[in-house]
Amino acid sequence: MQSLDHPEIEHELDEIVPEGRREHLLLVDEDDCVLGVEEKFAAHRSGALHRAFSVLVYDLQGRWLLQRRSLRKYHSGGLWTNAACGHPRPNEATEAAASRRLFEELRFACPLSFVTKVHYRSALDHGMTEHELVSVFMGTYEGPIDPDPREADAVRWIKPAELAADMTDHPERYTVWFRKYVTELWSTLNAT
Repeated sequence: MQSLDHPEIEHELDEIVPEGRREHLLLVDEDDCVLGVEEKFAAHRSGALHRAFSVLVYDLQGRWLLQRRSLRKYHSGGLWTNAACGHPRPNEATEAAASRRLFEELRFACPLSFVTKVHYRSALDHGMTEHELVSVFMGTYEGPIDPDPREADAVRWIKPAELAADMTDHPERYTVWFRKYVTELWSTLNAT
């Protein structure tokens, strides 16, 4: 592995995921055609465009489900974000991957519907870069939530107007991708 600017991240990654079991991402072009495969950590270090997904979940009152990313995450730890996100594995359908990660992160399942695709690039903490073509999915859920503490250390339901106000006043509390969805897709995401 290359020398990294943040050796604690390299050490933490080695402890959490041995090299032979690390996840691989699908590198894509802007039309979402697969160009190749790269290890997840390397793709976020290089800023290579890759396929991703985000899951937004609402309850019957129209509140958004947010999770606060665990401080153990290798980027954006401690920030509030949408219900789940991640990357499909090679040979895994994106919607199936979205359902898988929702269950892995928050330990519940619900039907998901595709909304749109979003392309963005942004610098993150720890020398990481998000450069993703993201399929956004929505679902509705009422029931227990039991977040995996390795993924999320808190969850909350929030009314859209309260979310918009807090995000305007305190954007630093939220992940860069979630801020993008809220600012650019607000009317689409609140049409439920």
